[in-house]
Amino acid sequence: MPYYYGIDWSYIVYVLPALILAMWAQHNVTSTFKKYSRVPSAMTGADAARLVLRGYGLSNVGIGQVQGHLTDHYDPRSNVISLSDSVHDVRTAAAVGVAAHEAGHAAQYAENYGPIKLRAAIIPITNIGSNLAMPLVLLGLALSFESLAYLGVLCFGVSVVFQLITLPVEFDASRRAVKALSDSGALSDEGLSAAKQVLTAAALTYVAALAVAIGNLLRLVTLVNRRRD
Repeated sequence: MPYYYGIDWSYIVYVLPALILAMWAQHNVTSTFKKYSRVPSAMTGADAARLVLRGYGLSNVGIGQVQGHLTDHYDPRSNVISLSDSVHDVRTAAAVGVAAHEAGHAAQYAENYGPIKLRAAIIPITNIGSNLAMPLVLLGLALSFESLAYLGVLCFGVSVVFQLITLPVEFDASRRAVKALSDSGALSDEGLSAAKQVLTAAALTYVAALAVAIGNLLRLVTLVNRRRD
């Protein structure tokens, strides 16, 4: 039973540990970026993105600047890498790591990397499922309509699948970035190691996001099964 003395133990067992991991991962990526933002680099973030793109023979990908902090992203529709104010013209190891990672995503699309194509394809389904999940579960529980509640659980499960697919996509983008930076010989061993540290910290946030999604899914399954029993 998930409830004892008014306490939702399913939340404590399944969700809380994942949330703690997520908070640690977010703190870790912020502190790691800040740490390596103090490590100078011979190239700017934009330079690093161009270097990675050249390494994969890509000359048609645009590089622009976007406001904000760590708002960096690659848009396959416009084929443009947008780098944040703290990355685009900044000569630090942190900026190099972030920019190179986004260029890795551009390389994935150029090579028709399967997981990133699959992730893009299920985004509409994921958005619909995440919006319907909780209303369906709550309505199903309120009406004692088991099938409706399980439909809500299934809808939430799509979000878990999305997070699961995101892991290889993000790890592969970082792998491509590190390989291109290493092959270029443009960075010292210390600079390459610093970029790797930034990318590793960022990757852990996606691991934590998957853990949170799985924890919430297990909690929903527990709550629905409790009502059935």
